[in-house]
Amino acid sequence: MATTGIGFRGWIEACETWGTVEPLLASLRASRLLARGPKAKGAIRAAGLTEEWSPPSESSAEVLDHLLATGVQGLRVAIQLHGEPLPDFTAALRLAGAEVVEVPVYRWTQPEDTAPLDRLIEATTTGGVDAVTFTSAPAAAGLLARARTNGQADALVSALRGDVLAMCVGPVTARPLMAHDIPTVWPGRARIGAQVRKLTEELPNRFPTLDVAGHRLRLRGHAVLIDGAVHTLSPTLMRLMRELARRPGQVRDRAHLLTCLGEDADAHAVETAVARLRTALGDPRIIQTVVKRGYRLALDTFECAATP
Repeated sequence: MATTGIGFRGWIEACETWGTVEPLLASLRASRLLARGPKAKGAIRAAGLTEEWSPPSESSAEVLDHLLATGVQGLRVAIQLHGEPLPDFTAALRLAGAEVVEVPVYRWTQPEDTAPLDRLIEATTTGGVDAVTFTSAPAAAGLLARARTNGQADALVSALRGDVLAMCVGPVTARPLMAHDIPTVWPGRARIGAQVRKLTEELPNRFPTLDVAGHRLRLRGHAVLIDGAVHTLSPTLMRLMRELARRPGQVRDRAHLLTCLGEDADAHAVETAVARLRTALGDPRIIQTVVKRGYRLALDTFECAATP
């Protein structure tokens, strides 16, 4: 079974280098070839071969169902891996009586310069981004692994379970994230173009535009858009702003807001942070003080009346 186009092409190109491509192609012509999706199918045909079957869903699960339904008892099944093992897939085939040969055509490693990856993790955990896109399962697993190395795994998982959208190209890519109970979204077809379109549909719904104190307000990563103008905030102030915007118009008490400011914050930190936030937003009326209770976003009258 060919799972990725790049992996199948890499297999052929490596054998060309070693001078063994003709025996490989002869063996493949005498075998039943399955392709997980169009890219793998295209690579098979580019090599002058023809696939027997490919699932409409482009999913490994449907390939497995097909193999089990047609019967694999006594067969030798070669699985081209897509950068990571497929233990459940191969175990099911072995239980059905197949001899499974795993073909790890390529592998994923950490980049030599991990600084950009570390900056991404930092931005994600501090509320500096609205979404993180993933185009492969190894990339998703690699991000989580790097966060564990840095001692930021819990913070990263918490962010991806919360305000930061995990946008995957497809369900296979989402699997390492789903193993950590991270909500994931992907398009109907596993294509980067479809992923981008899905992202543009999903993001506006995360934090809708609010009418606050006569302004149009929307949160954006590490900034707030107010009447189209960008107001960049520090990570601490952005966490505070997100908490107020999570339930716009509703009072957030000081004790709850204090949790946004870090473990070392004292009882007066909320008042200080709110004052700094008002200054950064440019209009102190945006955040309303509710005496002896806390603070809230000052939604305009119509929206306040409609807020439960």
